[in-house]
Parts: sequence; structure tokens; C-alpha cells
Amino acid sequence: MALSEEAMCFLEAHIPELAEIAFKQAYWAALASGSSVLISKDGKLVEVFPDGTQKFIKRLPPAIPVTRGQKLEIE
Repeated sequence: MALSEEAMCFLEAHIPELAEIAFKQAYWAALASGSSVLISKDGKLVEVFPDGTQKFIKRLPPAIPVTRGQKLEIE
């Protein structure tokens, strides 16, 4: 079944929302399976364990502000 241009634009507009939901689901699924997850929190890399405890791993470099469509070269 081919999608109309209107339907495709509608679905594309919801990609950020769907991505956010997918990330949250993967986060909780990993914890529920007994695995730990790494997150960025207040400029730090933190490991979160299934029991809710957190372990500091390292400080992260400052965020790089970008605008939509901007191309960056990382050295």
C-alpha cells in the first residue's frame, strides 16, 4: 500500500515523538532485563542499575549547540 504525500508528511512530523518513546522503552526494557544503562546527566556520564543506584563514570565535554541542517566536522 503506497502512502499519500500527506500521510507521509504527517508520519514524518511525528518521528521525534516516536524516537523519544522508543528510547524510553529501550531504557526500561534494559533495566527490566537486569542490565545497566548509561545516561548523560548534568554533564556527566552515569551508569544506572536496575535497583536505581547510579555510578559516576566521567565528566562529559560541553554540549555543542547546533541548528537544524548544520554540518559539523569532529576532529
